[in-house]
Amino acid sequence: MFHVDLVISDNSSVRISDESKIMPIKRPDRGGTLAVKSVRLLGNHFPVSFDPETTIMHYDVDSKPEISSKSRFVKKPIPKGDLRLIMEKLFSDSSNKSSMQMFAYDGEKNIFSAETLPTGKFDVELSDGEGTKSRSYTFTIKLVNELKLSKLRDYSSGNLIHIPRDILQVMDLVLKEHPSRHRISVGRSFYSTEYRSQDDLGCGVAAFRGFQGSMKLTSQGPIYCLDYSVLAFLKRLPVIDFLKEHVRGFNGVNDFRKFRRQVIDELRGRKVTVTHRVTNQMYTVAGLTDQNTPDLSFILEDIDGKKPPREVGLVNYFREKYGQEIIYKDLPCLDLGKNKRKNYVPMEFCILVEGQRYHKEQLDRNSALSLKKILLAPPRERKNAICEMLKAEDGPCGVLIHYSFAYSGDVIQSFGIGVNENMTQIVSRVIAPPDLKLGTPAGNMIVVRVDKDKCQWNLVGRSVVEGRPMDRWALIDFSSFDRYNKLNPENFIWNLRGRLKNLGIRIEEPLVRRLTNMHEFSDVNRLRRLLEGVIGEASRKSQGRLKVIVCVMAGKHHGYKYLKWVSETQIGVLTQCCLSSHANKANDQYLANLGLKLNAKLGGSNAELIERLPRFEGEDHVMFIGADVNHPAARNTTCPSIAAVVATVNWPAANRYAARICPQDHRKETILSFGTMCLDLINTYARFNKVKPKNIVVFRDGVSEGQFDMVLNEELLDLKNAIYEEHYRPKITLVVAQKRHQTRLFLENERDGGSSGNVPPGTVVDTTIVHPYLFDFYICSHYGSLGTSKPTHYYCLYDDHGFNSDQLQKLTYNLCFTFARCTKPVSLAPPVYYADLAAYRGRMFQEVVMELHSSAASFDERFYKLHPELQNMMFFV
Repeated sequence: MFHVDLVISDNSSVRISDESKIMPIKRPDRGGTLAVKSVRLLGNHFPVSFDPETTIMHYDVDSKPEISSKSRFVKKPIPKGDLRLIMEKLFSDSSNKSSMQMFAYDGEKNIFSAETLPTGKFDVELSDGEGTKSRSYTFTIKLVNELKLSKLRDYSSGNLIHIPRDILQVMDLVLKEHPSRHRISVGRSFYSTEYRSQDDLGCGVAAFRGFQGSMKLTSQGPIYCLDYSVLAFLKRLPVIDFLKEHVRGFNGVNDFRKFRRQVIDELRGRKVTVTHRVTNQMYTVAGLTDQNTPDLSFILEDIDGKKPPREVGLVNYFREKYGQEIIYKDLPCLDLGKNKRKNYVPMEFCILVEGQRYHKEQLDRNSALSLKKILLAPPRERKNAICEMLKAEDGPCGVLIHYSFAYSGDVIQSFGIGVNENMTQIVSRVIAPPDLKLGTPAGNMIVVRVDKDKCQWNLVGRSVVEGRPMDRWALIDFSSFDRYNKLNPENFIWNLRGRLKNLGIRIEEPLVRRLTNMHEFSDVNRLRRLLEGVIGEASRKSQGRLKVIVCVMAGKHHGYKYLKWVSETQIGVLTQCCLSSHANKANDQYLANLGLKLNAKLGGSNAELIERLPRFEGEDHVMFIGADVNHPAARNTTCPSIAAVVATVNWPAANRYAARICPQDHRKETILSFGTMCLDLINTYARFNKVKPKNIVVFRDGVSEGQFDMVLNEELLDLKNAIYEEHYRPKITLVVAQKRHQTRLFLENERDGGSSGNVPPGTVVDTTIVHPYLFDFYICSHYGSLGTSKPTHYYCLYDDHGFNSDQLQKLTYNLCFTFARCTKPVSLAPPVYYADLAAYRGRMFQEVVMELHSSAASFDERFYKLHPELQNMMFFV
């Protein structure tokens, strides 16, 4: 068996035979040394041992339904569930029993086996049970490749340039094979088929616990990273029982008409099985019958043709055919037919199928809070859950006999793979937080040292560094006609002015106070007229342009996106929204946070670092760029992806940003206009500072290791081609920030952390669980008060500045203290945090354009172009 612990020190950009191909740089040293203390941790990386002499056979498989000459066949993809059933049926034959534990199936076109499988064509017949027609398929198996695990050893030893992703993917599939046979599969996650009693969310829904895992190659060799996950699913219940739980007032015997619309909305598209006959067939609910069960009848045809067709009532049919007496006669039936063929079944004979996801947005408030509590498990509970799931009978390393045919044995063992069931031990460093600059009410600047444990600071008796005057503003009260959430405007204005004055932000009385209601949010044109009326009234009262409109809302409303699109692209005025319930309470911290956001939007500076950032102590100007792409929801197949690029426009404070937003091809991760947007931002920087930045640090969000080549050889080259001139060639460093990973860090000794049990802010890991030789590290820069903190994983892919580990880690951590909206370090470097916010704002714009115009129009850049008055302001915070 093979393990490796190797770090290669070389800071040069590596190029393969094609000289134009940029490769990620290697780690410049053996890791950082700066630390105020060391902390021993446990990571959810479980070392994987393997036999480098093992060869895994890769087979291509294809299933085709057998078509009779009489049938009119329309080609449809075979459901994934049927594909797995076909495969299992084939290998349940006596000649292939031993093979079931010797292969892993991806559920579609690929089988990987630890032994040679029979190839060729095989006939397979499936049946769902009593009363259903059997289905015949031709299953074809063809050998396409042989994968050698020795490639993992060669890459870790530095003898192979490209990471063997195919090998890691196969090992990942092998570890998921056992859970995929016994758990509910959703994407890359696997959930138990049963829920704990304390996880019942009510309303026919429960929280089901599970895990998501992935294979990674680290300095200690290949590991399996497994993390805890929770999703809400419908409980496996009889439909009648589900409706009694889910639909308030429904008991099965009262007047059904008032519940009809809600029942249809909840059941349509859901999958059910039936109990009146022996079958494992699943049906999809198409709808409800118009009539109640006793009034339904149909024409019954004699299969043998000996008796003429006759009309029979549904109640009598179930009594005679199945010996079932229908109890709930005052209800309609479910229509389980498909392809316009009717299939009426009484609700009481239908059971909801397990594993049907219930989206958290549909939960009521109490259920949503319960789900959140289960999901945000504290560190000790999460750590124990992870270890339990790894070892569970239906987990990656489990052995469970669950099939009707003979099957037993350990799938991963048959591939020569072993998983260490103990978490990886790690020695981390905690680096010191930076000192900050704040103001005083007297106008002086003071040095502030953050709180020792949480690294937070407060604004009591302190002011922002630079407060921009809020002398021309308006208040629109959208809650004035709301009975329960009506704002007290006089109190709110008094409290807001007092708090902002204490923060060093000069604020006058609003020029305009407009009272209206939430109905204004329902129509874009009404909102536009309202805003234009407020701006016009303000201009008549005072010379100069209105700076900001504070909008107090009675509650959340989908028209919020209309407000932002109209104000930021059409009219050119900043808006700041808040809820009347919060505004009336006038909590000091809430008003302070409101003040921080307003000051940032107006171009002020809330807090600044005392010392220059590492490597940039000289006089040369530095620009930080953040880039992200927001993709449409998984079910959306037409909308554009939204690219956002933000950049600092001041130095050395580096806390004011401008943003550019652009639509691009659907689900395209490459930022197609990256160079153009960066050039625009560099020219903007030059207008503000009378000089272009000589140093540029790019933080790119949202890309995986498999997309590093795209970032380096498409986006980085696009940037260079766009900005390089004969006398302007700034140094560039490119860093990728990853939040969508499963790595979690736990204190080996809980006394080393705070009251929440999480690792302390400033915790850095750059050994053991990092890449074998690329320049990457984990930083947990924030204090985790809820759940288990997730560190951000940073990869430095390109570096003209020659950063060492200490310098880049310190720079990244210190930047996290410059986020404008709060008085604590955030979990993600602000350049990418702001890029994410700007991209999300672009998604709002896209939704408005779709409603006003068309899908095609949502690709038009003109609809996303910011008004010139706001183009270089932080409208997105």
